Amino acid sequence: MLWAAVFGIFIFSKSVFAGEFFNAGPLFDKFPLTLCDGWRMEAAGPFFYEQHCDTENILAFPPFFSHETDSDTERREDNYLYPLMTYRRYGSEYRWQLCQIINFSGGQNPGDGTAKRFTIFPLYFQQRAPDESLKYTALVPFYGHLENRLFRDDIFFVMFPFYSETRKKDIVTDNYAYPIVHFRHGNGLSGWQVWPIAGHEGKVVTLLTNNWDEVITNGGHDYFFAAWPFYFHHLDGIGTTDPQNTLAAIPFYVKFRSPLRDSTTVLWPFFNWIDDRERKYHEWEMPWPFIVVARGEGKTQTRVMPFFQRAHTDTLTDNFYAWPIYGYKRIQSAPLDRNETRICFYLVRDVNEKNTETGRARKRLDFWPLFVYHRDFNGDSRLQIPALIESFVPNNEGVERDWSPLWSVWRSEKNPAEDESSQSLLWNLWRRDTAEGMKNDSLLFGLFQYHSDAEMTKLRLFYIPVFRHENAKPPDK
Repeated sequence: MLWAAVFGIFIFSKSVFAGEFFNAGPLFDKFPLTLCDGWRMEAAGPFFYEQHCDTENILAFPPFFSHETDSDTERREDNYLYPLMTYRRYGSEYRWQLCQIINFSGGQNPGDGTAKRFTIFPLYFQQRAPDESLKYTALVPFYGHLENRLFRDDIFFVMFPFYSETRKKDIVTDNYAYPIVHFRHGNGLSGWQVWPIAGHEGKVVTLLTNNWDEVITNGGHDYFFAAWPFYFHHLDGIGTTDPQNTLAAIPFYVKFRSPLRDSTTVLWPFFNWIDDRERKYHEWEMPWPFIVVARGEGKTQTRVMPFFQRAHTDTLTDNFYAWPIYGYKRIQSAPLDRNETRICFYLVRDVNEKNTETGRARKRLDFWPLFVYHRDFNGDSRLQIPALIESFVPNNEGVERDWSPLWSVWRSEKNPAEDESSQSLLWNLWRRDTAEGMKNDSLLFGLFQYHSDAEMTKLRLFYIPVFRHENAKPPDK
């Protein structure tokens, strides 16, 4: 019944009020947008809206469905009970997914035509493309071949986990009874492991060409472990200016040595000593993470957790008192100056960012679950009451588009550049729109409507005009 009613109102509004603004909220409302050039139509309270903002168009039946397009970027987004099922398209690239388990995707690969992928994670992977070398099929755990999936350039397996071969750049790993036994080889590299009993991997110093066609040294390494994770010895950066030596007998002792930094840990991870010569500071952790003291040019920190922490570097300030009741962080890295205050994690979150070159600033204030307020660099602002989940997923367009309308009983928007503002209570049961020299008020399904501008003042009761007055025009100068 709800779907039928909303759909009926949608068809009626499209045919009758397509070309004019009309107020009968929360049954039906059509009004100009405050924060961009366009209009918005709402009907059946929070269960339907259509919006046209510059080049972006949205049609939504919260929370069941929403459809958004942008002609400038050739973008399309469809949500079905977000995030249960979604469809995304950017130009020729597209992706459709259900519960992040079943998905179809595809698009243009440079020089290889259109590739199409189908996945039932983690059981079935398929790709089809005009280039035969890009085609693959994988049926886990029986047999398969994958390319550029699961953080690897190439994967081949038979009766996984009994045998698989993976490639990452020039490193090839043969796995037997993954992750127990593997053999690894590549450019100057070889290694083996019988996990968790023992393993060894070594790489000699090699040369490579970077993106600027410069030949640089690619350091070597030597790794050994026994009874993982209790004992291991790593040598990194062999042949470079910063060789690193790590020796661990966990939990008793961990030692790290390099020309730029030394650290020693006893009863890992609790008691640590750090001498950072590159950043010029010393640090003592006793025991970590409860008591930490750091002193030097590069870092100053005093922490007695959970009572307080005061820490700062050249670019970062990180303080808290009675953790997690109060926390404060600030990043100063020109042109960014960003500070964030939190009270009880997500209960209160106040974020302020400023561009020190332009002087422009933006702000977001969350007081869960009461409200969320944000103001952008242009000064445009929006207040929403209440905000049930927006504080946990800030700037999530799917939540704002498909779920927020359901509980946004109060909305307030301001556009200072255009001297425009709007307020809405209970899905436009009362609504006000103002602009320079103009004001519109609507109340109780539009039974009370007031309009005033430079030329006219009008009042309607029960949709019947009861007052009309022509305002005096200022004399010409």
